[in-house]
Amino acid sequence: MQGKQWWKNAVIYQISPWSFKDTIENGKGDLEGIIEKLDYIAALGVDAIWLTPIFQSPMNDLAYDITDMRKVDPMFGTLEDFERLLNLSHTLGIKVIIDQVWNHTSDQHHWFQESKKSRDNPKADWYVWADAKEDGSPPNNWLSAFMGESAWQWSGERQQFYFYNFLPSQPDLNWHNPDVVDALMKRAKFWLDLGVDGFRIDAPNFFLHDAKLRDNPPRPDDAPLPDGVAPDNPIVRQLFKYNFCREETLEALKPIRELVEQYPGVITLAEVTFCEDSIVLSSQHVGRDKLHMAYNSALLVDEPISAKLMRDTLKKVQHYFSEGGNCWIVGNHDYGRLKSCWTGKDAEGNPYPEEFYHAIAAMLLSLPGAFCLYQGDELGLPEARIPEDIPPEAIKDPFGKALYPEVPGRDGSRTPMPWKSYAANAGFTVAQRAWLPVSESHLGLAVNVQEPDPNSLLNTWRRLTHWRQDQPALIQGMTNAKLLDTDEPLFAFIRESEEQRLLCIFNLGDTPEQYDLSAYPDCQEVKGSGFTTDRSGDQLKIPAYGVFFGELNLSEANE
Repeated sequence: MQGKQWWKNAVIYQISPWSFKDTIENGKGDLEGIIEKLDYIAALGVDAIWLTPIFQSPMNDLAYDITDMRKVDPMFGTLEDFERLLNLSHTLGIKVIIDQVWNHTSDQHHWFQESKKSRDNPKADWYVWADAKEDGSPPNNWLSAFMGESAWQWSGERQQFYFYNFLPSQPDLNWHNPDVVDALMKRAKFWLDLGVDGFRIDAPNFFLHDAKLRDNPPRPDDAPLPDGVAPDNPIVRQLFKYNFCREETLEALKPIRELVEQYPGVITLAEVTFCEDSIVLSSQHVGRDKLHMAYNSALLVDEPISAKLMRDTLKKVQHYFSEGGNCWIVGNHDYGRLKSCWTGKDAEGNPYPEEFYHAIAAMLLSLPGAFCLYQGDELGLPEARIPEDIPPEAIKDPFGKALYPEVPGRDGSRTPMPWKSYAANAGFTVAQRAWLPVSESHLGLAVNVQEPDPNSLLNTWRRLTHWRQDQPALIQGMTNAKLLDTDEPLFAFIRESEEQRLLCIFNLGDTPEQYDLSAYPDCQEVKGSGFTTDRSGDQLKIPAYGVFFGELNLSEANE
């Protein structure tokens, strides 16, 4: 990490407190559980942790439905617990990023409770309200991203519809009202004054809607499907034009940046995944007067990994993020697990072997930009299956409940961390039952199983994150990598900094491959990554799913 720019190439460990470690013994994780496992997090060698919401909430949607943005929900502990976590993390050199949910609140929030009472109260315009059409139907054809039905909910008390992008219990705040933005920034300042190192900002591309409430046009049959959306979700029937992904949202990001600029070293990370083209749109959210970073759906593709896929993706990302600010994700609380990505199978339909995921760890940690590692992905956990691992009646995700079985929802990536293979609930809780069941397939991948094995995936991630800290090209490197023209299945690029030129080659295929190093006669293998290759003169033999890192002569950088 390098001063104010620590975030540009940071490794961020995403923690869902619900599923990390339970110490309150209620079957749900808590802040004390994260504190208890800080040694584990420190051993991962990450630069920061990102916590999904810990705020006061009725918990209808993993605490993304908030009733008080300045209070820690008792389910997770106390504000004092959070401050202790913050201070201990800082002592270990780990920064703390917290979620900020500013698109909506819970319908139990006192703002909404006041807003729905009348059309002329002080908070009447703090949410998005509209009259019914003459026939009593909703104001337009907008659909909920989660429910697959109208995004308008009738309020008998106010005799109007209110707008919600996700759940009826999550009414959208009215970002056209400056009083709303001022109130949100005051709540953000509360956490900044406590000393947090950054905000992950939930769904900023949903902040603003078309003030004229125009209907979305239907999606043409020959139009591509949007990014980050299951093709079975009814919302794909429309183009995302008026209800969210509005151009005016970008202007609305300025007060956020103005606020955090008052706190040196604090960063913002935007989630921009649910849109027509997430790489393009997420890049538009980043800039000097916007947000620092954004993650997108760049790698959330439903096709087997290939050198062409990676080369095309990196080329596009580097074009649109020419000044940096991209953050890579694969596993995530919304988008499944790393081990379930890229169909989980190669182009021939064979499940990827264990070696593949070791190579992918090296690749993800070498790409230019930041990277979010989702809890449990360092263990290689597969996504829990519904109904095999999680019975339909045990589904907790409201999105999954609404659209199952067409869309199974997100519970499969939210199950508890398996700490001990031999313990009840895999050591996550001593309560009789965890909030979501632990998959049987996770027991053999538990932390206690992998820690003593130097060749485990967990120890590969640990080795690579610590090795990475000694590679200036990876932690201080230029915004863009130099892509090399290689034949399938080799994916290669060069990362550069003032101190180092690093050649990175990844064999994404299941057979050994040759690479000619004659263009780099002074290339010296960088040791310590845990990967081995055979070299004879200029000929490099890279094993199936193998990796090579080589240091190049700095003087050749501009030749």
